[in-house]
Amino acid sequence: MDHGRMLEIAIREARAGLAEGGIPIGSALFDADGAVLGTGHNQRVQRGDPSAHAEVDAFRNAGRRRSYGDTVIATTLAPCWYCSGMIRQFGIGTVVVGESRTFRGGIDWLRENGVAIVDLDSDECARLLQDFIAAHPEVWGEDIGE
Repeated sequence: MDHGRMLEIAIREARAGLAEGGIPIGSALFDADGAVLGTGHNQRVQRGDPSAHAEVDAFRNAGRRRSYGDTVIATTLAPCWYCSGMIRQFGIGTVVVGESRTFRGGIDWLRENGVAIVDLDSDECARLLQDFIAAHPEVWGEDIGE
């Protein structure tokens, strides 16, 4: 698995969300061979929908499968508790995290429950989101449920 390539696809989604005026968090879901099943980005601002997180968008865009245990989800930011719950609910086996410095989310809980976590500690991902937070602090806290 090329985790760097997976993260690049998620970063493209984060940039698409930013270009729409939204929060720059992107995600993509892959099958066991690394083929893209679905991509998505955070759309809470664009849709006015607090549940429109990047991981959820990618998951919805992937369509139904019999099982998700062999899938990998890449996300530019550590998944929040809502998205971590979705990952556990559907048994997604691996999460590629762009960065967990800005927000730790549920990655420790996921790891404790058998989900493989690959934290790439990407400076690009951290910079993208931290620049957004500096410019729009009022939006950030609402997005993660604070």
